Amino acid sequence: MNQQTDKKDAINPFGKLTFLVVDDFENFRLSMRQMLRSCGADKIELVAHATPAIQYCTYNHVDVVLCDYNLGEGKNGQHILEELRHKKLLNRSSLFLMVTAETSKEMVMGAREYQPDGYLTKPLNRAMLEKRLGALIQQRNALLSITREIDRENYPEAISQCLQMLPRQPRYKTWLMKTLGELYFLVGDLSHALKVYEDVLAQRELSWARLGRCKILLKNRNFDQAVTGLKSLIEKHPDYMEAYDLLAEGLEKQGKLIPAQQILERAAEHSPNALLRQKHLAELAGANQDIDTASQAWRQTVSLGTYSIHDNADHYLALAQSLSDLSEGHPEEDGAAQASEALSVLSRMEKRFTEDESVPVKSRIIQCRVHAGQGNHRDAEKLLGSVRQELEKLEEIPSDLGLDYAKTLFRMSHDDQAKALLSDLAGRYSDNADVLQKIENLLDEPVGFRQKIEARGHNRDGITAFESGDLDGAIDAFSSALAIVPDHAALNLNLVQVLLRKHDQAPADHSLLSRCQAHLQRLDTLPEQHRQYRRYLALTRKVKGMIE
Repeated sequence: MNQQTDKKDAINPFGKLTFLVVDDFENFRLSMRQMLRSCGADKIELVAHATPAIQYCTYNHVDVVLCDYNLGEGKNGQHILEELRHKKLLNRSSLFLMVTAETSKEMVMGAREYQPDGYLTKPLNRAMLEKRLGALIQQRNALLSITREIDRENYPEAISQCLQMLPRQPRYKTWLMKTLGELYFLVGDLSHALKVYEDVLAQRELSWARLGRCKILLKNRNFDQAVTGLKSLIEKHPDYMEAYDLLAEGLEKQGKLIPAQQILERAAEHSPNALLRQKHLAELAGANQDIDTASQAWRQTVSLGTYSIHDNADHYLALAQSLSDLSEGHPEEDGAAQASEALSVLSRMEKRFTEDESVPVKSRIIQCRVHAGQGNHRDAEKLLGSVRQELEKLEEIPSDLGLDYAKTLFRMSHDDQAKALLSDLAGRYSDNADVLQKIENLLDEPVGFRQKIEARGHNRDGITAFESGDLDGAIDAFSSALAIVPDHAALNLNLVQVLLRKHDQAPADHSLLSRCQAHLQRLDTLPEQHRQYRRYLALTRKVKGMIE
């Protein structure tokens, strides 16, 4: 009986499978159903748009999805594939084919990010459908025992099945080796994964094997080798997007944030419709103080999120924050336009994310800064009063909310309130290094973006002057920086060190030690957890000893 069934399946591979056709044109849906039936398919569901497609996959097992890319207003085929992958509504054994008349690079690159199993180009005929889909179904059926184990997350058994099948199914050797490498990596067996990739590369130069090898090098902290390998891979395959993402990760691990940003900028030029990459680019640009690039990447992230499963209120908040930073202190035309856009983004966010109770107060905190930065102090203070009332209702202010509120308090010259709030946060999050770091940064630089950049420029000039032996130039540069951020711990201590070096040259000048004392006294409330605390203690003892 089983042999008869197997023969029947081999003769009619379409017969036992369930199909979902997604297309907004009824005539095409009906035509596709007719072609599938003539190929031997029986279980075929037709839907016009994304919502019923995702709903159907939520409650029904689907073996093959044939989805048009353009579905009119709303989600397109890429969004459907993205959501089905994210929610794990497609089994590893299921096939997703993008059907489209559009062949633009942006569409193909964007869709490819989520790895469809193939493309079918309109107009489509029965012979083309049967040939392309038949070959994919044949492969699916041959590898079904492996994909089922992967869906069950029984990776050791899936590895065993791959190894058994390799000598029996040479036509699928590439798929089996690629899957084997991924499975070994998943279970943490990096040495076997590396051997798989190196065995493949010894026979053929395949980009996925090169990428897999670099992934293992990164995992083993061989950052230089991984970065070199990925740069070479991108040079040979400039459209291989996964290599860009991995290279950016490697450069970040090396502490090279600016080159990492530049790599993601190149990737975004090749494939501009990948939301998560745009988000990563925005975060990197923000860390690099490149707020113009950050705001553009956040703008793209928000736009791509309109129909995406990855849409998030935090993207709108980040865009509004970057626009607020750019507009602060610039009430002229460009600054006013950026401030207006920030307020518009926040308004859209509040309408879009009505179920998140924290959204309105987060929005108003940024609105305060936008109005204050444009000189609208009355509106800013009025909003601040409403924010204060909302926060007083909370038993405890979460760290992200508290940090952004403290930033606003500093911008509106409520420094004492900001410092008290940060002190409370530091006590509550004393075991959270990330939060403590953000508190330190805010205490050190409680000023606007442009002032921060100016102060950091003076600091760099001071370090350069000190290293070249120009002590007077270093004193002037550090003093200029401290005029902007007077409580910055590292800057105060940098200046103390220069003054001490100057005192070595002119020991009779007691005013130099008095200046050292004054700068150290600015830091007398520096918490023990601060990165500069041990340096502060050492310099305090040294100055005290010299005075005594």
